[in-house]
Amino acid sequence: MAKGKSINALMKHLRTKHGIEIQGSRNKRDLMNMGYFHGFKGYRFIGQPNNIIPFQDFDELVAINKFDTQIKSLLYPHIMFIETALKNYTLNSLIANSPSDFEYIFTHLLVDYKAENVGNNKYRDKMKKRLDLKNKILSSIAYNYADGKDVIKHYLHNNKQVPLWAIFEVISMGEFGFLLQCLDRTTRIRIAEDLGLHTTSHNQNGRIPEDIIFLIKELRNAVAHNGVVFDCRFKKTNPPSRVIEYLQSETAITNIHFNHIIDYLIVMIILLKKLSVTKNEIKKVLKDLENYSEHLRDSIPTSIHTSIMGSDFRSKLEKLRTYI
Repeated sequence: MAKGKSINALMKHLRTKHGIEIQGSRNKRDLMNMGYFHGFKGYRFIGQPNNIIPFQDFDELVAINKFDTQIKSLLYPHIMFIETALKNYTLNSLIANSPSDFEYIFTHLLVDYKAENVGNNKYRDKMKKRLDLKNKILSSIAYNYADGKDVIKHYLHNNKQVPLWAIFEVISMGEFGFLLQCLDRTTRIRIAEDLGLHTTSHNQNGRIPEDIIFLIKELRNAVAHNGVVFDCRFKKTNPPSRVIEYLQSETAITNIHFNHIIDYLIVMIILLKKLSVTKNEIKKVLKDLENYSEHLRDSIPTSIHTSIMGSDFRSKLEKLRTYI
């Protein structure tokens, strides 16, 4: 069985195998703190593993690791706020004129399948999503009951249905997105209107809120679980053209493709503004991002910085400032 490498052996490996200048107690401490596999292996490429960053000095890798940590610290509280607020706005829209139990919502509002002809492919697909959603919600209730979640135990121990607000406390952001997807068109549009996201040009079917939720879900999970975010490698699918057109129309920013972190900031800034967060708070987010980017620019070659941030980072930042 091959022996593992000590930290000194790993430093030598980086010098001889990868041509990276790394030496001294400070570099040793940095490598220990970030870890070889989470640190070097995680930050040696941009986007795809074959897009290797040509590091010459270990301090360059440390700078990217620091930038990634700063971005996650910047985004985390705002993403959590957005998730909670979106759920609360949706909850308010759903129960304003309806009972608050899930079975009623399932029977009367989660009926998007009825917009299709009975039995055709779209009907079956939407029906399956609806049934899958119910299974996921019941699984979430079961998991949180077994995990001792007080709000779930309270209702089940009193032989009562778990109310919708309690379900919203335990479902994931992805499950929340699927719930919106299964709602009928009228309800979807009402929720979009309540959030200030409805336009007749881009949201005729009320799909913009769910598009946005699925879009930021991947970022949210990466941030919450300490994944790498600086290069948007968490992105799994391309968002629908309608949501990109909406974002561009809302902000007058073009070239939004979600290959750079600034594009995800565009979505977050729109949501923070729609949720009535103060201009000063939003401006601080942009200022912090700019400062982190400038520090990174000073620490790595300009070409690498451009690959990470995008050549239009500054122009998008300025247009966001104009937007807020």
